[in-house]
Amino acid sequence: MKLFLEDGTLTAGESFGAPIDAAGEVVFNTGMTGYVESFTDPSYAGQIVVLTYPLIGNYGVPDPSAWESAKVHIAGLIVSEYSAQYSHFDAQRSLSEWLKAAGVPAISGVDTRALTKRLREHGIMLGQLSHSGKKGAFVDPNADNLVAKVSVKAPSLHGSGPKKIIAIDCGMKENIMRSLVRPETTVVRVPWDHDFTRDAYDALFISNGPGDPTRCVATIEHIRQAMTAGKPILGICLGNQLLSLAAGGKTYKLKYGHRGQNQPALEKGTDRCFITSQNHGFAVDPKKLSKEWDEWFVNGNDGSNEGVRHKTKPWRSVQFHPEACPGPTDTAWIFDEFIETI
Repeated sequence: MKLFLEDGTLTAGESFGAPIDAAGEVVFNTGMTGYVESFTDPSYAGQIVVLTYPLIGNYGVPDPSAWESAKVHIAGLIVSEYSAQYSHFDAQRSLSEWLKAAGVPAISGVDTRALTKRLREHGIMLGQLSHSGKKGAFVDPNADNLVAKVSVKAPSLHGSGPKKIIAIDCGMKENIMRSLVRPETTVVRVPWDHDFTRDAYDALFISNGPGDPTRCVATIEHIRQAMTAGKPILGICLGNQLLSLAAGGKTYKLKYGHRGQNQPALEKGTDRCFITSQNHGFAVDPKKLSKEWDEWFVNGNDGSNEGVRHKTKPWRSVQFHPEACPGPTDTAWIFDEFIETI
């Protein structure tokens, strides 16, 4: 199998996934574990993922109840060394078997350290995994509305508590639902373009998701209308970008994004730093927000925005994942504060 990058780089390796070709955006993830959760995260739709940790597959794949969605969303996988022999009490099959069944190509024997350095220096590039060995057309997944492809198609009800939360599913991870559904809440999970503005609810939640946030025109407009009600709002990852856009802000594409479970988020106005799980290629420009908003968190590595909050209204969002899966749960308290606000 061969890997083609748009800058002309060509790398050969061994195939251990589906025997097909795939094209997408080549990105890297620095996590040491959690490949099952990452691959089933809808935010990875359209992306060929390079895992920087050298040995992958050694603990196999567990039951679907442990996944973050019902299927694999990555377009392809690149690793240094694939472990065909796996061992874990939860494992039901190998990573290779799983990827083949999901129709996802994968390549091993690649110098992922060199490849990651190239992506850091050049920036994220389009690429192709070619089982046939022939170069095809490069495809930019961000040219499509990826959120529309991964969002749920119809509303669904979860829980039976007295407080009703509308959760906009832009590609929501299952652990976010696990974090929101509590004895005191009822969560209504709705599609990305669902008009909830006339519904009765106590708070609004905006989920993570893939691609360029500016393509979610309907979602942004509904959030903007919801702000007139003044009810609590919490956004995560893409939700941080959508809330900021609804507030009149701007977003931009990062050079190579943040993907992994070791990203430092500094809480402004304090001396606290949280280690967070992240997966995003776009970010909020806090300078474009009005004076009614404060920057809540910043990235300890590159200084980019990691969250915003309104000075007087109960509206806030973070760029990282408080629910983790995979990753640390340092910021799980953000869900607690949201529920307390309601």
